[in-house]
Amino acid sequence: MGPNGTNETTCDVAVVGAGPAGIATALALAHIGADVALIGPEPPKTSAVASAGGTAETRTAALLASSVDFLTRLGVWETLEPHAAPLKVIHIVDGSRSPLRSPDIAFKASELGLPAFGYNIVNTVLTGSLYDQAQATLSKVLPEGVEAITIGGAEARLTLSGGQTVSARLVAGADGRRSICRDAAGIQTRAWHYDQGAIASSFRHTKLHDGVSTELHKAQGSLTTVPMPDPLQSALIWIGTPKETDQRLACGKDQFAAELQELLGDTLGAITAVGPRAGFPVAGLTAKTLARNRTALVGEAAHVMPPIGAQGLNLGLRDSAALADCVADALRQERDPGGAPVLDAYADARRLDVLSRAVGVDLLNRSLLTGLLPVQAARGAVFAGLNAFAPLRRLVMRVGLEPPSALPSLMRPAEPAGAALGGDL
Repeated sequence: MGPNGTNETTCDVAVVGAGPAGIATALALAHIGADVALIGPEPPKTSAVASAGGTAETRTAALLASSVDFLTRLGVWETLEPHAAPLKVIHIVDGSRSPLRSPDIAFKASELGLPAFGYNIVNTVLTGSLYDQAQATLSKVLPEGVEAITIGGAEARLTLSGGQTVSARLVAGADGRRSICRDAAGIQTRAWHYDQGAIASSFRHTKLHDGVSTELHKAQGSLTTVPMPDPLQSALIWIGTPKETDQRLACGKDQFAAELQELLGDTLGAITAVGPRAGFPVAGLTAKTLARNRTALVGEAAHVMPPIGAQGLNLGLRDSAALADCVADALRQERDPGGAPVLDAYADARRLDVLSRAVGVDLLNRSLLTGLLPVQAARGAVFAGLNAFAPLRRLVMRVGLEPPSALPSLMRPAEPAGAALGGDL
């Protein structure tokens, strides 16, 4: 209940969306002292142990090192780590029939002095642990949908599906690619589609994956295997033409496994079982601005990209941490967290990172689709150079792991005790 017994909640920030990016945003904002309401239907309850072993959940998330540092600061990583698989090596294979086939290349985290590039985890495990943390630490968790948003000069008012209203100075829209927050703020988007579909699944195999993720690039798509916590199980993202994707979704598990086996060969040994499959279109979207009219967009409300290079969720988590920085500055200076200066600061902080990742992933995906020999020759030359020159290879790995601008505060590794005082304690 709000003041005078009204069915209204007031807060500094209303975070709309109970997916990983939305929950992380709410936790990060609460961490820096903002009064936060997390709004969105509660994610499905799924046992972490059962999910990690393979259930109807088909999607996984590869969390890069900065995202792991972020989740550690939010108090969630300790729960997640037992259900996460380290990604130690990324092996890229050109499986096309081009006469200018690129050489295979292996990127190893050990070359950067790292135990892993990141960690792979089942989406339901990640979301469930984040939501449990939100319920334990946030005073305002509202498991309802948002039906309408009215934005005024001093606040935004959100009407929820149960009739309750929420009044907030800032709305953090983390409600996905069909964002009601984005529409209410009048933010336009640029969207594009590829002539591709994707399948998310998992499978069991007889050889240990040893922390190696394999990307097999073929004409019209790619097949990526990602290690799971079970050393004999891997997640799968298989991209192809819409027709190929439909056929692979419709066929029996034995036929699906046989086609997968043919492509992978003996890389992971014999495929012994295939998990549930889910299909989705391959598309891209970027908001023309990430903030406007008391609204800051986070995650897929702000940007959607093909499932290549583990960029999507990690980009969304950087949104979360950057927004926390901007709101923290405003609260310290007793300024309006939803005012234009804060929104402009957030949009500026995220512009280069989002643009560079969206353009980079788009160019990589289109380079795989083209049959033009000059493009194939250029790709082959790049891969040959990376194989030949270790310093260049290490530079490319660092670019893939780190944004082009400074990491937000909550994504920086915590300093050892006494570091701030010179470490001489």
